[in-house]
Amino acid sequence: MIRYSLSILLMILFALVAQQFIPALTGVYNSRLLLVTLVFLCASVTVGPPVMLALAFICGFLWDAQGALGPAGGDPEVYKYPAESLRFGYSIVLYGLIGYLMQGIQPLFRQGKWQFSTFLVGVSIFIYLVAEFLIINFVRGDFRFPRATLFQIVFTSVLTMLFSPVVFWILFQIAEKFGYEIRFEGLKKKPRRRRTLA
Repeated sequence: MIRYSLSILLMILFALVAQQFIPALTGVYNSRLLLVTLVFLCASVTVGPPVMLALAFICGFLWDAQGALGPAGGDPEVYKYPAESLRFGYSIVLYGLIGYLMQGIQPLFRQGKWQFSTFLVGVSIFIYLVAEFLIINFVRGDFRFPRATLFQIVFTSVLTMLFSPVVFWILFQIAEKFGYEIRFEGLKKKPRRRRTLA
């Protein structure tokens, strides 16, 4: 369990570095692949609530730290009207909420119905981005929700969701290597019954 959790942490750190080199798709409303959030969501369905909350804290802290070191109010490519006073730590709460959303579907995941988890990754990212945008609007003191922003959120959610099977596959490989049991019962072959002659 410890080695598996440390491997997830290393994946998150790698995703944070790789995120810096993933460009926005300018032809698709500046949508982008949210690699850190993707790794967190896929990992959160494979671990228990205490580990998920620890990962939510780490991801949220690193995400906010990255934003604090960047331009005030966030990346100007993402936010046309930057908010100068977003509070450090809001991402930790949002990561915790979407992590619990993934935890809710864990019984289906453990039965081998990973397709639901893939779909929920897209839903969770959509909820995260909408909540983040609403927080920014609240801090600004007015409400603007341009159509282009909605399309950006939708396409970012779909794009990130499409990469979730790859991350799940990597997590299964890591779990197998370190002997961490993810009860993926749906794909296990049932033992054949021997026929007995009466």
